[in-house]
Amino acid sequence: MSSIAYVNGAYTPLEDARVSILDRGFLFADGVYEVAAVIDGRLIDNEAHLARLERSLAELRLESPVTMAEMVEIERALVTRNGITEGLVYLQVTRGAADRDFSFPRGVRPTLVAFAQKKNILASPAAQTGVKVITVPDLRWSRRDIKSVALLAQVLAKQAATEAGCQEAWMVDADGFVTEGSSSTAFIITRAGVIVTRPNSSAILPGCTRRAVMALAAEQRLSVEERAFSVDEAKAAAEAFLTSASNLVLPVVEIDGIPIGAGVPGDSAKRLRALYLDLARATAV
Repeated sequence: MSSIAYVNGAYTPLEDARVSILDRGFLFADGVYEVAAVIDGRLIDNEAHLARLERSLAELRLESPVTMAEMVEIERALVTRNGITEGLVYLQVTRGAADRDFSFPRGVRPTLVAFAQKKNILASPAAQTGVKVITVPDLRWSRRDIKSVALLAQVLAKQAATEAGCQEAWMVDADGFVTEGSSSTAFIITRAGVIVTRPNSSAILPGCTRRAVMALAAEQRLSVEERAFSVDEAKAAAEAFLTSASNLVLPVVEIDGIPIGAGVPGDSAKRLRALYLDLARATAV
């Protein structure tokens, strides 16, 4: 069965899905996106993802061509039409197609495309073995809080990780502090048992899974600090982990070739993954 995509109001086979070469998402990366996980055929943490989509749109003065309620119906339709039990739904809104000019065009309807992909999330081998991380300089623009489709720096970071035999790259600012992963939020757990992650600001994307995990940690009376941490502190940590919509919570077992803790998934990271999965299933739509 052919995969089904959504393009500007129509459902179409993925191989037939098309947008104009004048689309500003293609020419200028003038657009935003969101990704929601699907588990048991239902959308995970979707309210948070759509709230972040609305914020990203507002920051770029970009209007959605459909309401958020209609967006949910599109997501659900893609899950059903593609027979997705476990995987992802991707949404992208751009400013639309117009003659190439840097200024915002007038009277142009935004482009909305969406598709779904099957992915093994629950029984991911990485959840059992943990993932290896390298550190790279953070080369991105200064408005990282907007989930923009301009992802070239992240592509280069992820490729560097792949070539190093790792699954993720943690990006590092000019002062030597970790900002976030190329497609995830970075966490460490100190030897005193404190969960540390960088506070939200324009320096990082406000992660939806990050927010849920931090709320769970507070409910469990775990100590949490929102502050910057250095690469050296991360390498000396008792545990490390990352969060993202497509991976939930994954233990980090190595950074730049240095084992973290015992070099195996830590108990706290495994516990937080289990707690998040319980919450995700209970609140899925």
